[in-house]
Amino acid sequence: MSSPSEQSTLGLRLIGALKLGTALMLGAAGFGIFRLLNHDLGKVVEDFALRLHLDPDSRLIHAVLDRVDGINRGQLEALGLGTYFYALLEFVEGVGLLLKRRWAEYLTILATVLLLPLEFYELAHKVNRFRVMILLANLAILVYLIFKLRRKEGHSTKLGAGTPSESP
Repeated sequence: MSSPSEQSTLGLRLIGALKLGTALMLGAAGFGIFRLLNHDLGKVVEDFALRLHLDPDSRLIHAVLDRVDGINRGQLEALGLGTYFYALLEFVEGVGLLLKRRWAEYLTILATVLLLPLEFYELAHKVNRFRVMILLANLAILVYLIFKLRRKEGHSTKLGAGTPSESP
């Protein structure tokens, strides 16, 4: 049977690994976005559909074409930069959590809380299983980290430590 501190470390490791995996996927997406800068997005979508043996005249392909038609180079650059920034944030959170740094726990809580309104907005705009699962996962991470930090701070105060110190 594992001790509470081992379980706490396992939770941080799992969240840290999830954050690093997310950072990797976002970094790859950002790279892909920047590769599209000098291409006609409509042509890219049509070529992609043909490679997947999809009907280029299907309603789905036309819906995607309508959405990418209005995207200009500046918007694509902004999307790429935003994706890279979010990947960097996820990377810093993941590394910090894997190193068991308290600041990373606070950063993860802050970043999650700040992004919750966007998640609720997206969910209100269109409900689907994926969005619900992402929201529930982020809420679970948030509750876990808040509970863990409150427990640590309560334990530090009982020991007469005053302010919580940085974890090694």
